[in-house]
Amino acid sequence: MREKWVVAAKKADFAGIGAHFGIDPVIARLMRNRGMTDVSEMEMYLHGTERDLHDPHLLKDADRAARIIGEKIRSAKKIRIIGDYDIDGIQATYILLKALRRLGADVDTVIPDRILDGYGLNEHLVTRAFEDGIDTILTCDNGISAIGQIRMAKELGMTVIVTDHHDIPFEEADGLRREVLPQADAIVNPKQRDCPYPFSGLCGAAVAFKLVQILYEQAGISVSEADIFLENAGFATVGDVMDLQGENRILVKLGLDRLRKTQNKGMRALILQKDLDAAKLKSYHIGFVLGPCLNASGRLETARLSLNLLLCEDAARAAVMAQEVVELNESRKLMTAQAVRQAEQVIEEQGYGQDKVIVVFLPDCHESLAGIVAGRIRETHYRPVFVITRGEESCKGSGRSIAGYSMYEEMCRCRELFLKFGGHPMAAGFSVEEKNIDRLRQTLNEKTSLSEQELTPKITIDVPMPIDYLYEDLVRQLELLEPFGKGNEKPVFADRNLEIESLKIFGNEGRVIRMKLKSAQGKRMDAVYFGDINELRESLEEKYDRKTAEDTVSGRCVHHASLHFLYYPEIDNYYAQPRIQLKITGFCA
Repeated sequence: MREKWVVAAKKADFAGIGAHFGIDPVIARLMRNRGMTDVSEMEMYLHGTERDLHDPHLLKDADRAARIIGEKIRSAKKIRIIGDYDIDGIQATYILLKALRRLGADVDTVIPDRILDGYGLNEHLVTRAFEDGIDTILTCDNGISAIGQIRMAKELGMTVIVTDHHDIPFEEADGLRREVLPQADAIVNPKQRDCPYPFSGLCGAAVAFKLVQILYEQAGISVSEADIFLENAGFATVGDVMDLQGENRILVKLGLDRLRKTQNKGMRALILQKDLDAAKLKSYHIGFVLGPCLNASGRLETARLSLNLLLCEDAARAAVMAQEVVELNESRKLMTAQAVRQAEQVIEEQGYGQDKVIVVFLPDCHESLAGIVAGRIRETHYRPVFVITRGEESCKGSGRSIAGYSMYEEMCRCRELFLKFGGHPMAAGFSVEEKNIDRLRQTLNEKTSLSEQELTPKITIDVPMPIDYLYEDLVRQLELLEPFGKGNEKPVFADRNLEIESLKIFGNEGRVIRMKLKSAQGKRMDAVYFGDINELRESLEEKYDRKTAEDTVSGRCVHHASLHFLYYPEIDNYYAQPRIQLKITGFCA
């Protein structure tokens, strides 16, 4: 798949900004590329602290929700927290459960079973709560689209408080859009149109954290005591792939600081099980190492296992549970690889690769893997992808999108084809009758306005910077931009016509390629590429010929072959004297 490389062209007085903050102008340019236009924004980006977090009282209905919960606690009413089975839902449930126990509440929790219950609040869970004598249902990371279910709970005489962060359901008529909200006693969701909270991008666990701050204040407990939950809110923000901008960026920075010295026995056991150095944890480890382990229990068994791991107060027991979630994640990886191969086979046989929106039906795929498989197919084909599996009562699916295609809004345009759906612009979950799958594929493709240009993957180069300019202090200054993630991606640098002076292949699968590159001015630098050697061979053959390509990838670098490279500079501390190493992220002829 041919990518289009473009250079970010935002203008500013980079030298002046650099002088103001005492940073290299390159760092100033990177901040400007991330949308910052004034000094105050940049100050918060570089040096934001807990004092820069927004006032939780600004969240619509948050004070009301806290008052209701406080009254229920004082009246010894039974409260049930209903969460979700992903990272965000697990962490949000943990935050509320620990906090309400601290407040003396008669509280329990239910995390829906992905297979038996499906996402969020359903009629079965409402009936069960009523039969168990529950007075108040408190949702977290779900509930905003549970219109009928909450109506049912209210008719049964229960109080319902919704804390959520998902997009608000809406109806369109005569070109006007109207929010459709459940009839809950309080709804805490920063995405509500009339919510005055200044940042709408919080995850579910962060919303729960904000509510706990008010609950503690209301109960006369120091609000700072709620800070123990910053590691959970920060973890969930990364794990739920929220934009690491504004308040989220501060939450993750604070969360990582606390995670590096966490006292949570379950989290410590998981960190040890993955052979990580807690003091060096970064957002990458949440998103790609620790987070998937917590997610795996909710995918293949029950998310209760991951919640119990976080709640565990016995180190020996926590070690056993941590091993179990790690083993589940290894099983999930194997199942995912098999499902991706099956999906690619279906796409090729049915010709779906030419569709602007790919809808693929994998009846035997474990429904919990649909979202991961959709994400992998999206990476390969650069299309919005819906993967549907066969459930017991209906088919269930997950979608993953690309820039320019709001998955949730497109699904709203054909809502009649779904039994249930919800999500974000970039991801969604749903259920659908099997007989409607072909119609859904046809309708989504007919209604989309995606152009061929939007279906061409684009890589934005932050700075076309010759490697000759690199120096150790600049590379270390890049750490000021962390944590990296969605909305605050790791910067992309590029240099032209770097000669490959040497090349060696390492690793069991031959996917670690170490090179020495030389610039036109004679600057030499070590580089490493984690990927397929065949891709490097193809680019060399495109620019030169087959023999030059074969010789170079075989380590016979006698042809002075060069390519354009995308890279990120890092400090390699392996040697006695630290040196700069380039991590190669792309190349072309």
